[in-house]
Amino acid sequence: MKQLIALISVVLLSMLNQVSLARKINDHNQEKKTENTRYHFGQSSPDGIGKFYMGREISHVMGHLAAGWLERPEREQEERVSLLVEALNLKAGDKIADIGAGTGYIARQIAVLIGSKGIVYGVDVQPEMVKLLTDNMKQYHITNVKGILGKIDDPNLPINSIDLAIMVDVYHEFSHPYEMIRSICKSLKPGGRLVFVEYRLEDPSVPIKRLHKMSELQVLKEASPHPLEWVETIHTLPRQHIIIFKRVR
Repeated sequence: MKQLIALISVVLLSMLNQVSLARKINDHNQEKKTENTRYHFGQSSPDGIGKFYMGREISHVMGHLAAGWLERPEREQEERVSLLVEALNLKAGDKIADIGAGTGYIARQIAVLIGSKGIVYGVDVQPEMVKLLTDNMKQYHITNVKGILGKIDDPNLPINSIDLAIMVDVYHEFSHPYEMIRSICKSLKPGGRLVFVEYRLEDPSVPIKRLHKMSELQVLKEASPHPLEWVETIHTLPRQHIIIFKRVR
């Protein structure tokens, strides 16, 4: 009798596993089908990947070999990063996600403001960048910045835990912008803020390649499918928009 019960249990467990696997395969197929309608592919421009989202061609990623550009001495004068950090109204103890953190140029400025009880998750999809960030934090004796190796569709952040996530001149490079913002939203606390910082496409005097710039309207458009509410757009920077949203559910 015991052997029969054990056999039945094994058969039932196998059936449940098969049903679960079938559901996972179906969900994956549905996701791929949706992705195929969400993005469009065409002839690429010199600075783009030939993949389009909401009428915008996605640009190439700036590789780790160009990391020195992030640390250029004139960056503060050109971009006024100190004004950007000030505009975020950070508080001691905040949990911040710097998405596309690169070498940690901005993360280390944020780290000082939020203090030892706060933390900055410095996310990048390039292992080389994460190593550069980690090495820089050691050099500056900063202990509240944690390097995170993200995926192209997920920053690998803890759920419902982030007070503010910021993307500085990187969102336009995301190969999966919809999936990435969806994942970031899950990591935000209810009411948590998401900040897009992008070079202004509306301003032809901004000396940046076209695909590495975004208009405010395009950012608002691409944020619209997500549980985000526009809060404000700040125009204090010489070259970039600061466009702030909050998670509403």
